[in-house]
Amino acid sequence: METRSNNVFVGAFVLLLLAMTVGAAFWFSRIGEGSKLEYDIFFKQSVSGLAKGSAVTYSGVPSGQVKFIELWRKDPEFVRVRIVVNRETPVLQGTTATINGVGFTGVSEVQLDGAVRGAPPIACPDDNASAVCPEGVPVIPTKPGALGELLNNAPQLLQRLTTLTERLTEVLDDRNQKHIAGILSNVDKLTGDLAARGPELAQTIVQAKATLESAAKAADALATAANSTNELVNSEGKPLIADLRKTIQSARSTLDSLDTTLKDAKPGVDTFTRDTMPQIGLLVRDLRQMSRAILTITERIDQQGAGGLIGSPPLPDYKP
Repeated sequence: METRSNNVFVGAFVLLLLAMTVGAAFWFSRIGEGSKLEYDIFFKQSVSGLAKGSAVTYSGVPSGQVKFIELWRKDPEFVRVRIVVNRETPVLQGTTATINGVGFTGVSEVQLDGAVRGAPPIACPDDNASAVCPEGVPVIPTKPGALGELLNNAPQLLQRLTTLTERLTEVLDDRNQKHIAGILSNVDKLTGDLAARGPELAQTIVQAKATLESAAKAADALATAANSTNELVNSEGKPLIADLRKTIQSARSTLDSLDTTLKDAKPGVDTFTRDTMPQIGLLVRDLRQMSRAILTITERIDQQGAGGLIGSPPLPDYKP
């Protein structure tokens, strides 16, 4: 009887100890969870390689793990990934989540990065919390990772590679290969000719350099001459232009005075033309008649003497 009571006591003690161990473990686990924060990430791409317990890193620093993965009930196009990270992890506005493969093992992890210094932490607002936090915890936005983006663009990339291959095949057909071989042969011949004419080319380059130097000197001399001409015009041309302006002003004044004089003399000229000119014409006519008469008298005196002016001229003798 006493032995049975001892066994019962030992069994009860073991059960109590086991219950205390389980409770302590649960209590310590709750304490650990109290220092962590939960976030949801909604991926619209494949999350292959990601599993419950996968690592969560922040810029490569281990910061938490994946709590569970499931298709989102509200929209099956999205995969909801619940992660648990340390409270000290700076999950701020601007932080994004990507899925990165770890080596070539096929295992993936969630990588967080992109925090901005001074930005507020990602949290559920007091108003309209259901729209921002549809599952009751803050949501971290996503961006395509390098591998995920490559896989998403793989069909388009393969199509472009196929098109490029077809075009290269068309370009490198037999006929074009012959043309390319001819071009390479001509290039080889051209480079050989250039190498053979290297000294001549060097001499031509030297002559061109000398010509450019001469042209530069000529340009400098022309610039100097232009500066000298400019200085000459500025020093001597300005007084000459001033004298010319004075002469033009004097000529203009003289022309104005002559114009005034002609205007004043116009009435006298009109009177002279109207009254005096006819009288002068009569005087000239009388003078002409007088000249003829004097000429006649002079000829008579010359032929008949002074008596020719008194008597009439003798009649000629008549001889039967």
